[in-house]
Order: sequence, then structure tokens, then C-alpha cells
Amino acid sequence: MAIALILAAGSGERLGAGRPKALVELAGRPLMQWSVDVLREVAAIERIVIALPPGTPAPVGVTGVDGGAVRSESVRLALAAAGSGDPVLVHDAARPLLSAELAAATIRALEEDESIDAAIAAIPITDTVKRVEDGLVRETLDRRELWAVQTPQVFRRAALERALNVSEEVLAQATDDAWLIERAGGEVLVVQASDENLKVTTPLDLEVAELLLARRAQSPAPTPSVRNLFP
Repeated sequence: MAIALILAAGSGERLGAGRPKALVELAGRPLMQWSVDVLREVAAIERIVIALPPGTPAPVGVTGVDGGAVRSESVRLALAAAGSGDPVLVHDAARPLLSAELAAATIRALEEDESIDAAIAAIPITDTVKRVEDGLVRETLDRRELWAVQTPQVFRRAALERALNVSEEVLAQATDDAWLIERAGGEVLVVQASDENLKVTTPLDLEVAELLLARRAQSPAPTPSVRNLFP
């Protein structure tokens, strides 16, 4: 059975709420509670561990640990507290519009392909992206090959443990845990997600998330389709 690690130890400075982001209220619940409630719906997940700001109580029925200084350190600490379980799903509490379908599909993608070490949610980039140095454009990248990475990310436990067994300096460079797998030579599969699976970073993001949740509550619509584009 899978285990789920939720990362909720961020300070939320850019949100400007004056408290940890995990505790900011979104549509009547703490931000972190949305991810906890959705992951409880996923039959393949046996246990949930959440990495929190020190001294923050965990939601009922969830194991809480103090998070680290950087995200991948929080992953390492949460994984150590999780006990047995494989594969390992990692999700950012800052993405409260996660669907149970996306979480299940990402787990399934890993289980169905023995050649890969991780499966990650992502969406194709639609904007034109340019590489800039000192304010000057140096290169326009081919957006057909570019994807914006989200969570959840699902890992074979042994591969994740090996990838996390690096120096603190390397951990600090990881903006997502799949990079650590790539760095170690592992194979990472992309599962197409939805742009509704947004990350709450700014006050505007919080407003958009509120609107989307209100729309779901008023007129529940089918969850956007989730598919692996690279069978």
C-alpha cells in the first residue's frame, strides 16, 4: 500500500498572512486540510504523514512531524516517520485543489510501468518562455517540450530513499523531488494533470482557489481528465 507525505512546513511569506501557509483558512478549512481530506479518499493510500512548522498540531488521524529547512529535508523527515509503505506519494499542501482522481492516476502510472522510478503530475506550458540574462533575452525555448511540474509526485520508495541520501547542499537545490531522482539517473514519467491544480503562493492565488472551490460546491463538474501522454 502507498503512503502519502504532505509538505506543509512553508512559512508562506509571499502570501502575507502573518502565519504559516498551512494554517491559512481557505473556504472554511485550513489550507492543509484540503489535501488531507482528498488523499483520505484514495483507496491505495494506507497512511498519511504531514510535515509541519514546528509546534503545529497535525490534523486528526494524521501523523505530524516537524518539517525541515528545505522541502526535500521535510520529505526525508516525513518518510522516516512513515513506517513501511511503497510507493510514496509526495504532495504540497499549497495545492489544495488536488483531486483524488489525479492522485490515484499518478500512483497507477508508476505501478503499471516497472521501468520508471517516479511518476509526476504536470501540464504543458502554454506561454512562450525565454531565457534571460541581465535583462536581455538570450534564447526562446521550444514550449512544445516544456511542462510545468506539479504535485503529487509518486516514487518507488527505494529510489526516493537513495535520491534523498545526499548532502544538505544538494537537498537545498531541489525545487521538486523528481529532480533528485533525475540527478541520480532515474526515469521519471509525466502524467498530464489540470491547470486547476494550482499552487497557492500569493493572495491572488488564494482568491482564485476560493472561487474554484465555490464553483465546485455550487455545480459539481466532472474532474478534468487525467492521462499519461507517453504510454
